[in-house]
Amino acid sequence: MANRLILATSSQIRIRLFQNAGIPVVALPARIDEGAIKSALVNDGARPRDIADALAQQKAQKIGLKHPEDTTIGCDQILELDGTLMGKPGSPDDAAEQLSELSGTTHSLFSSAVIFSGGAPIWRHVGSVKLQMRPLSNSYISDYVERNWESIRHSVGGYKLEEEGIRLFHRVDGDYFHVLGLPFLEIVNYLIERGQIPG
Repeated sequence: MANRLILATSSQIRIRLFQNAGIPVVALPARIDEGAIKSALVNDGARPRDIADALAQQKAQKIGLKHPEDTTIGCDQILELDGTLMGKPGSPDDAAEQLSELSGTTHSLFSSAVIFSGGAPIWRHVGSVKLQMRPLSNSYISDYVERNWESIRHSVGGYKLEEEGIRLFHRVDGDYFHVLGLPFLEIVNYLIERGQIPG
């Protein structure tokens, strides 16, 4: 069936956001070498928001070129702390180390989306949010990671705000959906304006 709405992701939270909003989607994960793309862009001096945008475009393009008759959404998220990018933790020890670095500091999340249709990008947006983490004790970090590892292993920074991760923070300045890795309100408004979904 033509003109489906495709999410180029395997992220269950992103898929669930669309489902909960009553927006039918097909999830087709895009296999790209995120590490290599990110490293190349960092070496070129790209800003975190531009890296998030480029990764989202690569995902949308990977799936969108295979399904030009459909509308494909690619998404990505970048965490930046004092000019340094932080990715998904590779192990529980890595997660604990990341949380120790974030403890008592303010970091930024850049959540991007690019929409492909007809084999070309037709829309893009990068949202940003600042998060102030409270000072965390080493024992709490250790216990937190042990309790939540299976859930947080796929999350940049080693936390999920929608779960126990809310206890890590003093303040969040910005859109909640951006923290979840998706500029969701902006996407929904665009899809309504385009006539892709009723509204």
